[in-house]
Amino acid sequence: MKIIVPMAGRGSRLRPHTLTVPKPLVPIAGKPIVQRLVEDITRVCGQQVDEIAFVIGDFGAEVEKDLVEIAEGLGAKGSIYHQDEALGTAHAILCAKNSLEGPVVVAFADTLFRADFTLDANKDGIIWVQSVEDPRAYGVIKMDENSVITDFVEKPEEFVSDLAIIGIYFFKDGLRLRNELQYLIDNDIKDKGEYQLTNALENMKVKGAEFYPGKVEEWLDCGNPPAAIHANKRVLEYTENSEKRAGLKLDNATIIEPCYIGENVHLENCTVGPHVSIGNNTSVADSTLKNTIVQNNTQIKNADLEDSMIGNNVDYIGGTKRVSIGDYSKIG
Repeated sequence: MKIIVPMAGRGSRLRPHTLTVPKPLVPIAGKPIVQRLVEDITRVCGQQVDEIAFVIGDFGAEVEKDLVEIAEGLGAKGSIYHQDEALGTAHAILCAKNSLEGPVVVAFADTLFRADFTLDANKDGIIWVQSVEDPRAYGVIKMDENSVITDFVEKPEEFVSDLAIIGIYFFKDGLRLRNELQYLIDNDIKDKGEYQLTNALENMKVKGAEFYPGKVEEWLDCGNPPAAIHANKRVLEYTENSEKRAGLKLDNATIIEPCYIGENVHLENCTVGPHVSIGNNTSVADSTLKNTIVQNNTQIKNADLEDSMIGNNVDYIGGTKRVSIGDYSKIG
């Protein structure tokens, strides 16, 4: 089986944290979003994953190397494809057309999930969904009494269903999907100005493919700072955090679990947690941190932070605030 991960967007809603780092590489509980995503899929799919193909923008050679290493760490081949222009979900997937054959999972790299299931590889396709309060911002599905999906509706203005497509799909025949995506491009079939995967799914359904909904226990959107902070909290709550915390130096400091603490972290006269992630080579002094993400090589002093997100290489001296601070910032 193969996993295709479209991730070419820079993630404008997660700025300033995506000004220097692509959104899928922003860490949640110490690991990049995309790494957690492919690890979770590999864990629950019940099949050997032979290849993980990443569809990226111009992220640079170092990012490409990191992505290949993520795939290889899961025993799979890592492949890199490029999407030079944002033309929609169907176009993004088709950029990896050379890997679209055999059983395929497509997973967009701006979401995390919790699930416990065995993938039914005999079904034509599975579309994972979650009930949402306001479905107007999502693609949604309708289904019949046999739980076969009957309709795909992209961002409905009027209510048709509250079952939102979360961005994870299984296809038994990747080549069949590739042909339908290519048909959209060749015939310039767009919806809301872009080539949409839902149109390809509709064409496959009309030709006899049966798609079924897959349900997850929890869907964690990571698209903006508050959502990423919430995702960090939930991942910490259900992830075993028994790492050795190499080089951790504690001087009159308290850690309230669950927390992720990276390597060579110095905590002095502070209370950290619950639900705090701190990256490598970071120091926190005379401060209190709750429900907060702090990345690598950052120094925090005299701060009382909650529901905050602080990037890499930041020097922050502050008071009681909820802040979102990007990389290479100096405040206070």
